[in-house]
Amino acid sequence: MKKPVVALVGRPNVGKSTLFNKLVGTKISIIEDTPGITRDRIYGNVKFENYTFHLIDTGGISLSDDAFQNEINMQVDLAIDEADIILFVVDGKEGLTSDDMLVKEKLIKINKPVILVINKVDSKQYKEHMYDFYELGFDVHAEVSGEQNNGIYELLQTITSNIKPYEENINDDIIRFCLIGRPNVGKSSLVNAILNENRSIVSNKAGTTRDSIDTPFKYNGKDMVIIDTAGMRKKGRIYESTEKYSLLRSLKAIDRSNVCVIVIDASEGILEHDKHIAGYAIEAGKAVVLVVNKWDTITEDKEKAMKIFKEKVCNHFIFMPYAPIVFLSALTKKRVSTLLPEVVKVYENAKKEIKTNLINDCINEAYLLNLPPSYKGKRLKIYFTSEVSTCPPTFNIEVNNKGLVHFSYERYLENKIRESFDLEGTPIVIQFKNKGEQDF
Repeated sequence: MKKPVVALVGRPNVGKSTLFNKLVGTKISIIEDTPGITRDRIYGNVKFENYTFHLIDTGGISLSDDAFQNEINMQVDLAIDEADIILFVVDGKEGLTSDDMLVKEKLIKINKPVILVINKVDSKQYKEHMYDFYELGFDVHAEVSGEQNNGIYELLQTITSNIKPYEENINDDIIRFCLIGRPNVGKSSLVNAILNENRSIVSNKAGTTRDSIDTPFKYNGKDMVIIDTAGMRKKGRIYESTEKYSLLRSLKAIDRSNVCVIVIDASEGILEHDKHIAGYAIEAGKAVVLVVNKWDTITEDKEKAMKIFKEKVCNHFIFMPYAPIVFLSALTKKRVSTLLPEVVKVYENAKKEIKTNLINDCINEAYLLNLPPSYKGKRLKIYFTSEVSTCPPTFNIEVNNKGLVHFSYERYLENKIRESFDLEGTPIVIQFKNKGEQDF
């Protein structure tokens, strides 16, 4: 079962990015009081009660001759194609415009649920325009104020009434790993090098792989599935014109994987988009391996170059210092054999169950070694620690007052856990709770 996709669409400056941040719960989209500030699609995961779905924030559809507008409109078309539900956002303060009618014309041609979201209903002007929106002809409405956080709960209820609860269906006996990364970093070539057969189409043109390709195989007696993902499967050149279009496929592959192999192009170095893609894997709680592909293109001293590149990786991927780094060439197959042992290792680390007495000893020793600073005469006390789940390893730490936990002390405890137990390649989650408080 695939995770549902919901897309926010509408003309510029109706408050889509503000709504996106309210629904996702974090400030991801850039919010600025300038029409058209969101030029690229932004993605997030929304969890509400027993439901979870991907949310896409899009740039505003407009008749404007702005230099970026054609590209924005293309990206919105793609988001609409990918989405299961469309949230058509309009501005209750300003009322209907010709750009709203342009969006309507796009949406009436598709056979998908559309929820008309009237934003800024807290404004005085809304009463003047409220009946105008019925002209759009959409049956399902939601009145919200993104700024004031009004109507968000009801909007989520409306969205989830149109979808089924999503459950991850990952067989624990099979290691599923995906290759994610920018187009043309060599993911399909690496699949072929691993499988030693041409199961994926390989081309030096970005966007050859239109959809995720799952290939089962055995490695040292273990059942494994490799998921190759790259460009979009949709028809037409507009869907192939930019590498941004691969990200949603990567998100879907991440959902179905135990391990994410993040592929970087050694010849191009580390780009910002590489870090964005890695960030999605970490947010999903997946074990990771960093692969530096096309190592054959490095002509200088390989050992020296490897040391320098590792330092660059550590500096750029500071949010995942635990990720193992593999240097290889899918083209020449050099060092390809070093990848799967790392995939197996990080998978097993993500599933690792640590005995309660051992994790308690680790945390208590760390506490006594470095007492947390007192705040207004109060000091954090740690009573009990236990691992409550795996994939990723998740620890509950019972304390006197979780409000006294400083992020730097949490990081210190994580480092101590990693020093005591081999958790290379997997994120870990530490949850603090007050003594007597129920588990999260």
